[in-house]
Amino acid sequence: MTPNRQQKLTLKTINKSTLKEWYFLCSLGRALDERAPNYLKQALGWSYHAPYAGHDAIQLAIGATFTLGEDHLFLYYRDMLAALAAGLTAEEIILNGISKATDLASGGRHMSNHFAKPEWNIHNVSSCTGNHTLHAVGVARAIKKYGNKGVAISSQGESSVSEGYCYEAINGASNEKLPVVFVFQDNGYGISVPKKDQTANEFVADNFTGFKNLKIIHCDGKDLVDSINAMTEAREHAIANQEPVIIHAHCVRIGAHSNSDKHELYRDEKERAEAKAQDPYKLFKTQLKTAKIFTEAELKAIEDEAHKDLIQAHKKALKAPNPDPNTIYDFVVAKEFKCEKYPDGTHLSASEPVKFIDALNRTLKAEFRHNSDTYIWGQDMAYKDKGGIFNVSKGMQKEFGPERVFNAPIAEDFIVGTANGFSRFNKKIRVVVEGAEFADYFWPAMEQLVECSHEYWRTNGQFTPNILIRLASGGYIGGGLYHSQNIEATLCTFPGLRVVVPAFADDAAGLLRTAMRSEGPTLFLEPKALYNAKQAMTPVPEDFEVPFGKARTRREGTDLSVYTYGNTVHFCLTAAEKLAEEGKSVEVIDLRSLNPLDEESILQSVKKTNRALVVHEDKLFAGFGGEIVSLINEKAFSYLDAPVKRIGSKYTPVGFNRILEKAILVNIDDIYEGMKEALYY
Repeated sequence: MTPNRQQKLTLKTINKSTLKEWYFLCSLGRALDERAPNYLKQALGWSYHAPYAGHDAIQLAIGATFTLGEDHLFLYYRDMLAALAAGLTAEEIILNGISKATDLASGGRHMSNHFAKPEWNIHNVSSCTGNHTLHAVGVARAIKKYGNKGVAISSQGESSVSEGYCYEAINGASNEKLPVVFVFQDNGYGISVPKKDQTANEFVADNFTGFKNLKIIHCDGKDLVDSINAMTEAREHAIANQEPVIIHAHCVRIGAHSNSDKHELYRDEKERAEAKAQDPYKLFKTQLKTAKIFTEAELKAIEDEAHKDLIQAHKKALKAPNPDPNTIYDFVVAKEFKCEKYPDGTHLSASEPVKFIDALNRTLKAEFRHNSDTYIWGQDMAYKDKGGIFNVSKGMQKEFGPERVFNAPIAEDFIVGTANGFSRFNKKIRVVVEGAEFADYFWPAMEQLVECSHEYWRTNGQFTPNILIRLASGGYIGGGLYHSQNIEATLCTFPGLRVVVPAFADDAAGLLRTAMRSEGPTLFLEPKALYNAKQAMTPVPEDFEVPFGKARTRREGTDLSVYTYGNTVHFCLTAAEKLAEEGKSVEVIDLRSLNPLDEESILQSVKKTNRALVVHEDKLFAGFGGEIVSLINEKAFSYLDAPVKRIGSKYTPVGFNRILEKAILVNIDDIYEGMKEALYY
């Protein structure tokens, strides 16, 4: 509940029934906090527990201020009391702690002490400290764009603010003036690292004093009334002024960082005793007695009621079912749009050929018209006549306006992380981002990408980021380092991500449409050398669609199967034509989709030709082609008349000088010779 007030509260001005509720929650929370380690000792679970004792006041204030139906709450792993105060029951807390199938946060899939209730917009947050600040900013952007009342509340320890994405989050929130409240719970330590080793300022909130459109509030996180006043002021200010607020709550950590930490190794007896002496729970009890609001007997009765509640919750939670191991593959990949018009992703259109880049631009615009809840942002996305570094989004802001098409800071984590948060606002939303101007620059966003990859699985199917990440990929443009690399082999290692690489205009349009209409994250790698290439031009039917995991035979053959994607599809077709003049029939399979992979088409082709060659632009060593070789060896070995051969680029970075680039990247001659070796083995 949120106190409705025009001036600061005192114990005397707070309703007695409210104080009773708060003391009950404090008593229940502390009983849970102290009981949690026993579950591990009894081999019942709760193998990770971060005690919150010493953070009681600010955590109760966070939960009490959270307004159901309006706000979005992002708690961190120490926020047990905040979760209780926001409305979770003791049973729900224990179900999370002992990882039961009925755990609201994840059904036992995520770590204990990660409390959530997604249906209430109490979000499932990762173990990566502080990364949810970006998700809070993203959902705050949606709250503002859709004109809703409410705020995003992001809670974390003060040491996690050292993470770069926290600075990106606060910078972006202040720049866009978004209604988000960042709560820093400062207990002086990041596990065993003292605050002085984190930042030069005594209080990390002071690092942000130069930020415009940002209010900073300091409060005593050990004092309930001060914390309630601070949280209420912060929420009201964020809504009224549509700008972010930082609350720096000065707390104390009474116990160790977690049940795997021994704070006796770095905190002496005197310091530990001083921490205990500042116990907020005991302080609140003393304040209630001193103000003669409750007697000792009345407080004891509330404590007994809390203890009874805990025992009942414990008994119920122990009877709950454990997760079913047969469900591990549930919710790995989100729901794909069903391609009914073009179920195999092919067509017979004879319309005028379209450039690869124009196919992308036209499809983006068509999908923005199709779904008014579609947005795009990234670097260089929308300034005057420019639309992306390669002008793929040219004209989009002019047609759809700055509310839907806008620039982002040069901060890749921010771009992807806020897309994750923004898509939480409602399931109709689709976000397209240029994750980086070139795929090579995407690495700073990898932490947020990993987050996107397991959101659906980690939340037990309750949330998936509906995001399409476009990346200009590959070489052959004289770009050198950071402008010519291929990253698909890395991307395909993460369950939950779709990865596609079109080589022709029609596939670019079809895969883009399918990705924008599907649920879940898709990596859309665009071979930039093909944007304006004549060989990539094709007719593109209206509303063309290509299903994921469906390869396309670009050339029929009987003597050799060649599996490829992206730029090298065209090289393989050229080499195959050359060999046709020599009487050899080479089949070229354009994979189009790497994850999911069309295993059926791969195996069907090699069973026909009995020879296989895998070609890709990426480095040969550890390249994606190894997966295809493994698949063929495992499932079609008996059909082979020769070893499966691979062709790829040299195991070096890509040089800038065109002479170096040519020496490094795979070319038509390499492929032609590789085809001959496979054919004449």
